[in-house]
Amino acid sequence: MKNRDHGLTLGLIGVVIFSGSLPATRAAVAGFEPVFLTAARALLATLGAIVALVMFADNRPRRSELLSLMVVAASVVVGYPLLSGIAMTEISSARGLLFTGLLPLSTATWAVVRGGERPHPAFWLFAIAGSGLLATYALMNGGGEGVFTADSLMLVAIVVCGLGYAEGAVLSRRLGGWQVICWALVIAAPAMLAVAAFTWPAGWPSFDSSAWLGLGYIAVFSMLIGFFFWYRALAVGGSSRVGQLQLLQPLIGMGLSAALLDERVAWSLVATAIGVLGCVAGASRLGIQRASAARNVARLNGLPR
Repeated sequence: MKNRDHGLTLGLIGVVIFSGSLPATRAAVAGFEPVFLTAARALLATLGAIVALVMFADNRPRRSELLSLMVVAASVVVGYPLLSGIAMTEISSARGLLFTGLLPLSTATWAVVRGGERPHPAFWLFAIAGSGLLATYALMNGGGEGVFTADSLMLVAIVVCGLGYAEGAVLSRRLGGWQVICWALVIAAPAMLAVAAFTWPAGWPSFDSSAWLGLGYIAVFSMLIGFFFWYRALAVGGSSRVGQLQLLQPLIGMGLSAALLDERVAWSLVATAIGVLGCVAGASRLGIQRASAARNVARLNGLPR
């Protein structure tokens, strides 16, 4: 019980930090190209990661863990930042945040694939219902081909991010939460350095301060510090249980978008977000119950859990 409570506390801190990611990205892409922004945020975060590893690391990745670390790097260091960054050039951060309501479902689904669990069939019914709400809102509130493409990119970004969360949670049990993201950043650094050099702006431009602040936030908090809390929370509190806290991310983020970026958040957007969150909560709850039942059976039979 103590571990669960500790995991929920750490997870809540992580969710609050991540809630500012899309608003900050929206501000940053006003000055930086998305590809360069992805590389820049990763490289700035890598500097902090190297310092942390040199000073405090007590575990090194095993050879058998390198592939999993590469998956984490490809998904949360490169994939999600790049896809969401491109999407933010076409849609508001509030609209993008609607898709983050599917993150718990994406994480739980990858945990099912990763762990071989078989959730209740109603899990998938809730999943389809939530996806249907998203699709309905997108179709009824579209804005042309650019918006459709951005919506599609956000959806793929959520799938990719869920994979990184699930894979990182497994690694965190041995390496420790903060070390997972640090090693992932180090692994991605050579490729990110090459991308940054290739996409370096010609004649370093003078951007509005909001673009620099956005870059600073996503590099320091979204790309590094947030994961310190999040991966540790998933490891000690359980991916399914702690993952539910992500249901708060769209609503917190929409509040930040309205307050910091002066974006108009329509009631239809908020209502859709709440509907999606309800579907995800129902789906994930069934997944938790099924997983708990499986553990109880294993315990009774004297099997490893």
